[in-house]
Amino acid sequence: MIDSSDINHTRRNVLIGGALSATATVLPAMAQGPSPDGGHAAPATTPPPVTTKVALRVNGQRYEMDLDTRTTVLDMLREHMRLTGTKKGCDQGQCGACTVIVDGRRINSCLSLAVMHEGADITTIEGLGAPGKLHPMQAAFVKHDGYQCGYCTPGQICSSVAALDELKRGIPSHVSADLTAQPLLSPTELRERMSGNICRCGAYSNIIDAITEVAGVKGAA
Repeated sequence: MIDSSDINHTRRNVLIGGALSATATVLPAMAQGPSPDGGHAAPATTPPPVTTKVALRVNGQRYEMDLDTRTTVLDMLREHMRLTGTKKGCDQGQCGACTVIVDGRRINSCLSLAVMHEGADITTIEGLGAPGKLHPMQAAFVKHDGYQCGYCTPGQICSSVAALDELKRGIPSHVSADLTAQPLLSPTELRERMSGNICRCGAYSNIIDAITEVAGVKGAA
């Protein structure tokens, strides 16, 4: 007597084997695609990247490079210029670790293409100061322990410098209650202006203390 479970098991094995065989036969042909004469074309090749010449100034020095048009400012700085102080965090414009100053304005360098900044003047953390000659904001971050792991610190400092420049120019933020008040500086203002820079270690209060000291406003934090 033949067990029905044996029949079902055998039938299932045959169906699985047949499906696998058919898939193995069809997929290579689909990958190659048909050629004009009805045969199979050779596998597609990746076209070479489109490059263009980009000239700009970084930290006061002029550079001229041939770059892939898809190269971001962040990758240009890190991979082509070896300025690795600017950090790649999320690579999606959410953490602020890649913040640099372009023509006086802070940007997320991971979201901006290098070709968009022909002739621009870019300042990175290396251009703000160096050991032995720190920028006041760098010195304040050291004094107030405005960092722990330090990975976000270059972006925090660049953003802080640009934020104080915005305050000097009277540029309001989303929480500015009185646009005629000068300077537009308060704990709430600073937190709003720095909200695009994430510190995963949580050194926010010390960062505010550092910015406040450089701004020259006592008791703002």
